[in-house]
Amino acid sequence: MALLEIQNVTRRFGDFTAVDNVSIGIEAGEFFTLLGPSGCGKTTLLRMIAGFDLPDGGRILLKGEDLVDRPPERRPMRMVFQSYALFPHMTVEGNVAFPLQMAKTPASEISAKVEAALEDVRLTGFDKRYPHELSGGQRQRVAIGRALVTHPSVLLLDEPLAALDAKLREEMQIELINLQKEVGITFVYVTHDQTEALALSHRIAVMNKGRIEQLDVPSKIYGFPKTRFVADFIGHINLLSGSVSERQGGVITLAVEGLGPVRVTSASPISVGGAGTIALRPEKIRIQSSAPTDSPDNHYRGTVGDLLYMGDVTVYKVSIPGGTRIEALLANSQSGRAKFFEIGDAVEVSWPVDAGHLIEE
Repeated sequence: MALLEIQNVTRRFGDFTAVDNVSIGIEAGEFFTLLGPSGCGKTTLLRMIAGFDLPDGGRILLKGEDLVDRPPERRPMRMVFQSYALFPHMTVEGNVAFPLQMAKTPASEISAKVEAALEDVRLTGFDKRYPHELSGGQRQRVAIGRALVTHPSVLLLDEPLAALDAKLREEMQIELINLQKEVGITFVYVTHDQTEALALSHRIAVMNKGRIEQLDVPSKIYGFPKTRFVADFIGHINLLSGSVSERQGGVITLAVEGLGPVRVTSASPISVGGAGTIALRPEKIRIQSSAPTDSPDNHYRGTVGDLLYMGDVTVYKVSIPGGTRIEALLANSQSGRAKFFEIGDAVEVSWPVDAGHLIEE
């Protein structure tokens, strides 16, 4: 039995269905992420788990017990908000101690518990400071320490790093991973940031329009998206759509308008004439002046239409004569502004038949 079970949960606001018949099982000690664009229902679902909102249908169970009649303060879980929600007039120590005081913890035990929580979030020695004396990352750690001090069964985090700058956000991601391992508490994390979700999570539920499009481990979400939405939402990708013109064993040929026949390995039972899309990551594509013609790889001639130098890599957008644009990524192995091709250069893009992933439509 999963620690936290969400069973056929639905939430409506008038005629709008924010969460539509969602079921998830979250295991003890898991770092689980709800990922999706704004308005997909992920925060509404998190608020229902916390008890701030109630479902119109379905059940939410913790250790097999239905939480429907338990208000937020009586649920063994805590929530960390994007805004930190710290009391500005209280010290770090006072903020972290507050949940213990509300739970009527004996005064003799509070100091040791606060000290342990501050040690968990690497804020030992900051107990007498006020929130305005801390950096954004430190304030976020105080908020997490306050949530952890009562040792909840589940920690809920609603876009907790969204207000931080890119470098600090990356540092906090590493801290969150290490913290979750150390404390062993189940984390349920909400974000719209795909990179963040892939870096942090044991499993990810990708949400769209109130439903779960795919629930899987990060490598499967990225490498083997089940729907066009998941493929397009997670990272950069080429989506090549067409109809099946041929299949030979495990290799399917898709007739892609503006490109031509594209071969892909797939275990899909899709038959000739069926519609599909090949999801192809830019890093799987080779870009060269010319490619061997006797290779079984897919290869197409084109012209560099645009390029984007990004330091460690250069992204090329190659225009194929039929009208398709292929995005390819090439690592920069030399120091400085290393560009292997210029705009207007004639090139050939190629990739193995097993580099893409077929999505049935």
